[in-house]
Amino acid sequence: MNRLGVRNMITILRIDVSARKERSLTRELSRRFIDEWLKQRPSDKIVQRDIGLNPPPAVSEDWIAAAFTPEEERTKAEQATLQFSDTLIDEVEGADIILLGVPMYNYGMPAALKAWFDQVIRVNKTFSFDLARGDEPLEPILSGKHLVILSSRGEFGFEPGGVREHRNHLDPHIRTCAKFLGAVDDQHYRSGHFIPQVAVSCSAATVSV
Repeated sequence: MNRLGVRNMITILRIDVSARKERSLTRELSRRFIDEWLKQRPSDKIVQRDIGLNPPPAVSEDWIAAAFTPEEERTKAEQATLQFSDTLIDEVEGADIILLGVPMYNYGMPAALKAWFDQVIRVNKTFSFDLARGDEPLEPILSGKHLVILSSRGEFGFEPGGVREHRNHLDPHIRTCAKFLGAVDDQHYRSGHFIPQVAVSCSAATVSV
């Protein structure tokens, strides 16, 4: 931070989830967000992870076994099994803002995003587990991050109070998982919002904390 208490550089992790390379609303929203953000703060760092075009692998029995093996006891094969997961977690750890461009697929989370969360939410890396905590044995390890969600849907009425709110399984799922990313808040915008103004508002909110 500088002498005024404002961060000199903010790192944004941009995650694109759409399976579409062209004609993707969420990719366009994310692009506009980043373009406008860099107009305000050109020195900030942007890290891009495209899981729509390069989906993370699903977890396997070997992955689970490696994750629950103490780090100092892992074999080279187990370390290799978790290498991609380690890379994704490092990206999250290094981010101040996680920008998630995600469409709604079949009323819920795209498979690529679910696979990404499964790779990132990992015992002793992004959460700790202790039965002594009673009904809440899981506790996030990361903290202090901001989550911005730019989403699109093929229908309308999924917002709170909307006619299809009960079919919206995307937003609640993301919100449940977000705490394990270290998100202290989440800001959700759907296609139709004025993205340049969103970027300016998020920039002002972030540098003030």
